[in-house]
Amino acid sequence: MSSLALLIIYVSVGAVLGIGLGQLKYKGVGVGIGGVLFSGIFVGHMAHAYFGFDLVSAAGAATSEETILHFLQEFGLMLFVYAIGIQVGPSFFAALRGSGLKLISLAVSIIVLGCVISLTMFYCGIVTPDAMVGMYSGGITNTPALSAAIAMVNDLSAQIQASGRDAIALGFDTNTVPQAYAVAYPFGVCSILITMILLRAVFHISIEGEGSAYAESKGRGVDTPIVSNVSIENSDYFGKTINDIPCVADGTVICSRIKRDGELSVPTKDLILKQGDIVHLVGGAKYVQKASQAIGTETKDVLTTHGSTISVRHLIITNNHVMGRTLAELDLENQFGLVISRVFRSGIQFMPTPDLRLALGDEINVVGTMENIRKAGKVVGNSSTTMNHVPMMPIFIGLFLGMLLGSVPIPIPGVPAPMKLGVIGGTLVCAIMLARFGDVWTKNVMHWRLPVPALSAFKEIGITLFLTIVGIRAGANGFWDTLTNGLGLHWMAWATLISIIPLLIVGFIGAKVFKVNYLVLCGVLAGSYTDPPALAYANGMYKDAEASSIGYATVYPFVMFLRILSPQVMLIIISSAFI
Repeated sequence: MSSLALLIIYVSVGAVLGIGLGQLKYKGVGVGIGGVLFSGIFVGHMAHAYFGFDLVSAAGAATSEETILHFLQEFGLMLFVYAIGIQVGPSFFAALRGSGLKLISLAVSIIVLGCVISLTMFYCGIVTPDAMVGMYSGGITNTPALSAAIAMVNDLSAQIQASGRDAIALGFDTNTVPQAYAVAYPFGVCSILITMILLRAVFHISIEGEGSAYAESKGRGVDTPIVSNVSIENSDYFGKTINDIPCVADGTVICSRIKRDGELSVPTKDLILKQGDIVHLVGGAKYVQKASQAIGTETKDVLTTHGSTISVRHLIITNNHVMGRTLAELDLENQFGLVISRVFRSGIQFMPTPDLRLALGDEINVVGTMENIRKAGKVVGNSSTTMNHVPMMPIFIGLFLGMLLGSVPIPIPGVPAPMKLGVIGGTLVCAIMLARFGDVWTKNVMHWRLPVPALSAFKEIGITLFLTIVGIRAGANGFWDTLTNGLGLHWMAWATLISIIPLLIVGFIGAKVFKVNYLVLCGVLAGSYTDPPALAYANGMYKDAEASSIGYATVYPFVMFLRILSPQVMLIIISSAFI
C-alpha cells in the first residue's frame, strides 16, 4: 500500500475515533472536538510502534509523510480560522459598544494574566520556551494558538541554527509544543468548569435568580423587537400622519399594519390618522411604550392577516445585486408598498434601520399583498437553492490575501525578530475585515459572507484535520515516552496553574466588583478560552441559553485574535536571550 493511502487511513481512523470520543459526555460535559487530538496521539503512537511509521528519516530529515501531514495540518487550520473570521466579522466591531467593553476587558485580563504566569515560569527556569507556549496553548484549550506557537518556534529555531547553535538544546523544538499542549488540554477544560462551580458556591448564586435578572435587564435598552396594537385616541394625532407618531420617523418604531373600519391594510408613512384607527407597532420596548402612550392606549385586538388581503412573509437575501446595499437603497416601501418590520441575521432579530446593509442569508419580515411580496422576492432573490451553493472563489481569494497579510513582517524597536501575524493570524484578520467591509468594497462583483451550513462544514473539517494530524505527529514523535518517562507530568502540573489562576482572579472580580450577571460571566469565561465544551456546560445551567451565549459571542472575536498573537508575543519577549 502506498504511503499516501496509509496517511489517509491514519487520519481517517484518528478522526472517526476522536469524533466518537468527543460525543461521550458525563453530566453534559465532554471533551468535544478535543477528542480527535487524543485519538490522533493514539493512532500516531500505534502506527510508529507497530507499523514503522516514521516522520523523520535516519539522517534526521523530514520524510515525505511529514511534509504532507504538515501541509494538511496548516491548511485545515486556515479553513477553520477563515470560517471563524467570516462568521464573527459582522459583529466584531459592534462588540465594542455597550457592556461589551466591560466583558472584553475581563477576557483580555485573563489572557494577560496567563501570559504573565507563563513568562514567570520561564524566567524562573521551570520550563523551556517550547514547553511554555505548548502548555499555555493547551491550558487555554485554543488550537489556533498552538499553530501560531509552532510556527513561531519554527521561525526562531531557524534563526538560532543559522547562528551556529543548537536550537533544540536551547528549548526551541517544534515537537515539544504539541506534546506539552496535549497533556495540558484536559486541565484547561476542567479549570473553566471548576471556576464556574466555585463562583456559584462562594457567592451563593441562584441560577433562576440570575436568569430572571438577565431577562429583566433586556428591557433597559434597545433589545429584541416587541409588538403592540394601539388604538388612536389622542386628538393631537387626529389628522397627523403615520410618520408623526413618536419614534417612527427615526426608524426605532415601525408601523407595519393598520386596521380602519374593520379592514386591515399596509400603511404608508404619509397616511392620515383617524380616531379609532388601530396601528400595529414594532420596536424596542421603551420606544414602543413611548409611542403607545403618546397616541392612545394599547388594545387587545389582534391584527391578524388571516382572511385579509395582506400577508406576512420572510424573504431571504440571495441576490448578488442586493447584498451590500442598505434598506434605504432597496426601498421596498415605495417600489412595492411593503413594510419591513424586522430583520433576522444568524438567528437574531433586530430593527430594520435605513442604513442597515444587507448580507447573504439575511431574512427580512415583510408585510403587504402576496402579489407585491412575490415581486419583491424576485428582487431580493429569496432562493433556498442559492443558500445551499457555496461560492468558492471568495474563499480562496480570502485565504490568499490572509497568507500575504500574515507574511508581512512588523518590526518592533528593540526586538531582534520582526513580529508577524503568521498564516493563521493573517487569515483571521483578513476574514474579519472581508466579512465586515468586503461587500462595501467589492459591491456587486463579489460577496464574502458564506451560508451557515458552509461555515459549519469548513470549521468542522478544518479543525478535525488540524487536531487529528497534530495528535498523529505528536504520537509518532514520542508523546507516550514524554508522558510516562519525561516531563509530561511536570508540564501537566504547571499548565493547571496557567489555566486556573487567571480564571479564578478575573471570575471573582467580574462577579464581586463589576457585578456581571453570573450566566453572562460563565459565557465570558468559556469565551476567554474559546472552549465549546465549557459553553455547553454554561448553556445547560438555565432553560434559556441566551445569557451565556451572549457573553461567549461578545468576547470570542477579540479573544481568538489575541490568543493567536499571545504565544508569538511571549516568544518575541524572550528571544533576545537566544538571538
